[in-house]
Amino acid sequence: DIRNTVGNIPMEWYQDFPHIGYDLEGKKIYKPIRTKDELDMFLEKMENPDYWRTVQDKMTGADIKLTDEQVDLVHRLQKGQFGDVHFNPYEPAIDFFTHEVMIHPVTNRPADKRSFIPSLIEKEKVSKLVHAIKMGWIKPRKPKDDTPTYYDLWAHEDPNSILGRHKMHVPAPKMKLPGHEESYNPPPEYLLSEEEKLAWEQQEPAERKLNFVPQQYQCLRAVPAYSRFIHERFERCLDLYLCPRQRKMRVNVDPEDLIPKLPKPRDLQPFPTTQALIYRGHTSLVRCLSISPSGQWLVSGSDDCTVRFWEVCTARCMKTLPVGGVVKSVAWNPNPTVCLVAVCVEQSVLLVNPCLGDKLLYGATDQLLESYVAPEEERVQPVQWVMATAEQHSKGVRLVVQHSKAVKQVTWHGKGDYFASVVSDNSNMQVLIHQTSKRWSQNPFRKSKGLVQCVLFHPIRPYFFVATQRFVRVYNLLKQELTKKLMTNCKWVSSMAIHPGGDNIICGSYDSKLAWFDLDLSTRPYQLLRHHKKALRSVAFHRHYPLFASGSDDGTVIVCHGMVYNDLLQNPLLVPVKVLKGHAITLDLGVLDVLFHPTQPWIFSSGADGTVRLYT
Repeated sequence: DIRNTVGNIPMEWYQDFPHIGYDLEGKKIYKPIRTKDELDMFLEKMENPDYWRTVQDKMTGADIKLTDEQVDLVHRLQKGQFGDVHFNPYEPAIDFFTHEVMIHPVTNRPADKRSFIPSLIEKEKVSKLVHAIKMGWIKPRKPKDDTPTYYDLWAHEDPNSILGRHKMHVPAPKMKLPGHEESYNPPPEYLLSEEEKLAWEQQEPAERKLNFVPQQYQCLRAVPAYSRFIHERFERCLDLYLCPRQRKMRVNVDPEDLIPKLPKPRDLQPFPTTQALIYRGHTSLVRCLSISPSGQWLVSGSDDCTVRFWEVCTARCMKTLPVGGVVKSVAWNPNPTVCLVAVCVEQSVLLVNPCLGDKLLYGATDQLLESYVAPEEERVQPVQWVMATAEQHSKGVRLVVQHSKAVKQVTWHGKGDYFASVVSDNSNMQVLIHQTSKRWSQNPFRKSKGLVQCVLFHPIRPYFFVATQRFVRVYNLLKQELTKKLMTNCKWVSSMAIHPGGDNIICGSYDSKLAWFDLDLSTRPYQLLRHHKKALRSVAFHRHYPLFASGSDDGTVIVCHGMVYNDLLQNPLLVPVKVLKGHAITLDLGVLDVLFHPTQPWIFSSGADGTVRLYT
């Protein structure tokens, strides 16, 4: 009876309309009038015997009384039986394909190809499942536990409902168990003598070892009541209820975990490990070293009043230059197109052309120096630039810069035209900056800020580092102002070196400390290394490898791995990798200067024993 033609749609759509759909002719089917309220419904439920088998037809809205067959069908379906009464699910099966082999097949269809070829689709599905199990996306079924599950009745109780004293329960401390001295018949050695009894009585009650006098009785019957019994019980009760119930949490820290995890030195190679060559020739202590930009020639200055030029690979002394005074500092010009060495002797700086290596190179250097034209008007300078005499010229000296006091250090700017010198003086004339091409010198500071130990030019930016005894000041040469003042936390700075990246510097001090500064991080040392036993004389950075080294009066050179990361958030990694020994301690002085090779991971050290050593 499909009178309603609206089709398979939700009938709720017609809730608010008077009709419930359309018949075959397209006329509206109106809903039957329902004026019954809750009371009428209840009365009908009570009085109508067929109320239970009356259902409402959704399509027409009319009430339908189910027949006995329909009710029976509903009952059967609810029980999960077949809808048809006459269907017998337990009929005997007719065995079409018997287990006996027959002559004629039931079907003569040829078997298709897929029945004897392994299925590719199944293989793909299985391989996907295997991959998912391996990756942990699919968990194979866990074996079921047959053990009965008991659960804690109070496990999910509100934790705040438990009183604090139950949660922080501290068990009562046990009383000390009685010993032999409390026996009614103690061994004789536990009984007190007369003197001991007197001493015990004179002691304060808090100082007494025992709070009673041990006594001896013949038998247990003869033991009287204990006089202090109530007193002791009362004290015990006081102890228990006045006990401080606070739990002190002890943190068990393994001391090994506090030591920072540093990489092993063998993972940080290459670094110098063995002594390869010894450069012998100087007769007194070798104070200073410098190397040519190519790494082929080495220059050393000594207290025997000579400067020696060596070939690095063979340890052969190519040239000896007597200078008539103690050599405090030497510096090879870092510009590879110029062959010049600055040497500090007493009150002057000599600019020497060693005439080693490429003839075109040192010839061009001489031409460059000779092409200088003096300005028309004489300028007032803090120093005098003097051309070398014929005798000096034949030895290689080209220019002499005469200072007013003894010069103790000289250092070149990275471009190779400017150099700075430090004078032993207390006035504002301690640091001077000279320009070679114009033969012009100037004094950059108006007033003295303390004894200057050494100075350095920044490798990239126009900064100038000045180390006094306690501080390192960083000046901007373009703005002509102080940009930073670094606190070294050392008593007396001896030497200083700057990382080729320009953001980190190290300072060695006479109180045997090495301070590493990260200029972006702080004005205080990022790390203080105390590896040496005695004063540090010299520190150096390698130009390409993450290495730095320090030489000390204890006769050793310590090479450290100092990795500076491009990532600004990562701090530098400093690991000591090797202690190099070899120099003999002479006059309480050990290693006076250290220097890295410009390209190889090699290090030179000069010592008070008059030798220069190369470690590779």
